[in-house]
Parts: sequence; structure tokens; C-alpha cells
Amino acid sequence: MGPGMKVAVLGGTGAFGTPLAARLVEAGMDVTIGSRDPERGAATAAEIGATGGAGNADAVAGVDLAVLAVDATAALPTVFGLGAALDAPLLSVASELRILEGSALPGPDPLSLAERIQQLVPQVPVLAGLHSLAASTLAKGKAEGDAFVCGDDAAAKASALELAEALVTGRALDAGPLASARALEGMTAVIVNLNRTYRGHAGVQILGL
Repeated sequence: MGPGMKVAVLGGTGAFGTPLAARLVEAGMDVTIGSRDPERGAATAAEIGATGGAGNADAVAGVDLAVLAVDATAALPTVFGLGAALDAPLLSVASELRILEGSALPGPDPLSLAERIQQLVPQVPVLAGLHSLAASTLAKGKAEGDAFVCGDDAAAKASALELAEALVTGRALDAGPLASARALEGMTAVIVNLNRTYRGHAGVQILGL
């Protein structure tokens, strides 16, 4: 699709969504900020040079790809609220985590958050990815390392990989079918624990490919 890809960043006013959207704008993509508060979405869009801001359901109209950048707790309600308005592939970036005795653990559901999102919107392909990228890193520029995307629809995955490549210094890698989201989302817990133990901002890079 090239630099002119039309992207809606849902939750684009949030801690992760705003820096992600800013990097996509820098890459030349046509970005609309989606928010529960349309006025806040418009204000954030003006700040980062995005095309505009709107309520989430309006933001997804006519886009090539929508990115669900809300917190994990808001992911399912946000997607449910989109309903039939969503007619573009959806990239889920959130991970459901739980904290036990100071350590991050994967969520208790056997299905990934992305797989549960796919059940809500069977009319479009759902992808999962970007779980190794941190908001604090994206706020400074491209994240070091590789990014991963998984999904069952080849064309939608290609678009998501193109988007992911604009966010990292390394590569955007195809991590397989949507079921692989269980591993990608769980990887977030590993990264959180590494950052807490070593007081860093860990990324992931795959060797040997």
C-alpha cells in the first residue's frame, strides 16, 4: 500500500496510541485518531500532525487498517462498540496481564485477547502484533529490535507488517496464524518482568533469519 496507507489508531489519545500514531505520521501514513472523546481525538491529531480525530466508530470509516491501541481492559468493549462500522482489518496490540506477588503473568483465559476480539468481529480479519514495543520507546522514535505480527488473512497480515516495519529499527516478522497471539501476548509479561528486574526498556531481536 505504501506510505499513503490509511490507518485509524483507536485509543490514539492514550499512552501507547499517541506515540504509535506519531511514528506512523512520520512514515507518511494517513492517520486518523480514534477516541471515545472526538474532541480529544481531534486535539491529539493536531498535536502530532495526523489527518484528523473522531469517535472510534467514525475513525474506522474508509481506512485500510485499524489499530486497536487501547488498554487490554478496554479492548473488548471498544471493539463491541464498533459493531458493523468496522469493515477494515483490525490489528490488536494489547496483552491481558495479571500481577501476582510483583511479577507479571499472562492472563487466565486460554484464548488470546486477539482471538476473543476476532469472535466479536467475524466480518473482518483480526491481526495481533507489536507486543514487544513500549510506549516510552516509541515516544522517542523508532523502537530498537524487531516487531511481530500474526494472523490468518495473508493480505491483512501484509498490511500490518508494513505498518509494523515503520515502527522499528529492525524487521517486521510474520509470526504465523492468529493462534500465535497467545505466545506474543504472553511475551509481554516476560518483557515487563525483564524491565522490572533490570530497570531497562527491553526489546526483542530474532537472530538467524
